[in-house]
Amino acid sequence: QSQLVESGGGLVQPGGSLRLSCAASGFSLRYHSITWFRQAPGKEREGVSCISSSGDSTIYADSVKARFTISRDNAKNTVYLRMNSLKPEDTAVYYCAAGGSCSGREWYGPYGYWGQGTQVTVSS
Repeated sequence: QSQLVESGGGLVQPGGSLRLSCAASGFSLRYHSITWFRQAPGKEREGVSCISSSGDSTIYADSVKARFTISRDNAKNTVYLRMNSLKPEDTAVYYCAAGGSCSGREWYGPYGYWGQGTQVTVSS
């Protein structure tokens, strides 16, 4: 069965770092753009960052720009999100999704595959 699995979340202090992973099974990520989303309690799901299938295009939400870095390793069928200088407002469940487009200024679905999410909590 085709699926995405996120991992790497946890509890960190403000200013700390985490690296999230999004691993695909049952299909290849090589042909898919990947987007990281997050959703905090009481808030709408928001896009965090996306990366094109080739990795030559990345887009970041203003709230995470300069702090987060998205990357991919197609040989490992995995996409990563490195999160530095974490803030309490980064606390959320983080999801990855495959599909859609991520190029230049364009960032949109549809997304055919979603992961189950991984919890990131930033707190003292």
